Amino acid sequence: MSLRRAILSRVSSSSISFLGESRSSARRERSDVEEIEGGGRDGVLAAAGEEEEAGRWARMLPELIAEIVRRVEAGGERWPLRKDVVSCACVCRRWREVTRGVVRPPLETGNITFPSSLKEPGPADTPIQCYIKRNKKNSTFYLYLGLSQTFTDKGKFLLVARRFRHGALTEYIISLDVDGLSQGSNAYVGKLRSDFLGTNFTIYDSRPPYGGAKASSSRASRRFASKQISPQVPAGNFEIGQISYKFNLLKSRGPRRMHCTLQCPTALDSTEENPLKSKAHSAGASVVLRNKAPRWHEHLQCWCLNFHGRVTVASVKNFQLVATADANHPSGIGDGETVLLQFGKVGDDMFTVDYRQPLSAFQAFAICLTSFGTKFACE
Repeated sequence: MSLRRAILSRVSSSSISFLGESRSSARRERSDVEEIEGGGRDGVLAAAGEEEEAGRWARMLPELIAEIVRRVEAGGERWPLRKDVVSCACVCRRWREVTRGVVRPPLETGNITFPSSLKEPGPADTPIQCYIKRNKKNSTFYLYLGLSQTFTDKGKFLLVARRFRHGALTEYIISLDVDGLSQGSNAYVGKLRSDFLGTNFTIYDSRPPYGGAKASSSRASRRFASKQISPQVPAGNFEIGQISYKFNLLKSRGPRRMHCTLQCPTALDSTEENPLKSKAHSAGASVVLRNKAPRWHEHLQCWCLNFHGRVTVASVKNFQLVATADANHPSGIGDGETVLLQFGKVGDDMFTVDYRQPLSAFQAFAICLTSFGTKFACE
C-alpha cells in the first residue's frame, strides 16, 4: 500500500497543471477518511481509499493519459529525471499500457527506461555508453549507464554479476538486484558459463529469445524452472550466444583474439499487447563478431586501436568487436569496420562499455565479463 501511495505521489508531483484540482481533491478525501475513522477499521478504510483512488486514475481517458506521459517524458529524457516515466507505468494497468505505447525502444531513442530495455537492441547510429565497476573482494561486477562524458559521474545502475566457481567450471550470475544473485531470484536475468581453461563461454538468457526455444537441460536449469512464478512466461536458461578466445601458443604480440556467435534480439513493437506473442514470430538474427584488427604504431612500438577517448589505460582486456561482412544484415552492421561493442580500462577497477545495434545491454555486459580473468594460453 505504501508503494502505491509513493507511486501515485510521484506521478502527482509532475508538472501537469490541469490535474492539480483532482489530485488535491483525492488527497483531501483520503485525509478525511483517515481522520474520521479510528480503531481497527483504519487499515481497511485506507486500503479501500487506495483502491478507489487507483480506480479514478484508471478511468481517465487514454488520450489524456498519453498526453500526461508525453509531457513527463519530455521533461525527463535522461536519468535521474526519467524515473518519473517509470512511475507513470506503475500507477495501474491502464497507465502501464499507455506508457508502453508512448515510450519508444532504445533502438529508436537510445534511452534505457524499463528493465525490459536491457534486452532490446541499442541504437544503430550512436552507441549507448556504460561502464563496469569491479569489486575484487567478492568477485562482483556492476554495470552502470553513463550519465555524462566523464568517468566520475555516479551513473544509473543497470545490472550486477557475481562470479561463482563450481568445480572446474566458472559461472557469472547476472541479476537486476545485488541481493538477488541466484537463479531462483525474481531479479535473475541470465548467466555466463565458462570452461575449465576460461577460453570458451556460453551466454544463457532467463527468457526464451524466440517462440519454440528450448531451455538447457542442466540440473541448475531444472531447479530454476521448478521455481517458476508465472506459467505464461517460460522459465529456465536459454542459450543465446557463445564466445571463444583463440589460443596463442606461439606467443605472438597483439591483443586477444575473440570470436562470438550471438542470437541478437529484435526490436519489439511497444504497442504490442503481449511481447511474448511478437517474439514467437521472430527468432531474431544470428550475428558473428570478431576483433577489429589493430594497427602497429611505429613510434609507440605497440598495437593500437582508436577508442575515441573512451579508454585511457593500456590493457590486454581492451577490445573492439565488429561483425563479419554479411549482406543479410542491415546497413552498417556486418561491414567489418563499424564497432558494435568496445570495452576498455579507465581505472584500476573501472571499465567502459559502449554498445549499439544489434546488441543489447545484457549481451554486451555478458561479453565483457568474459574478458576478466587470466587466459594463459591466449595472451
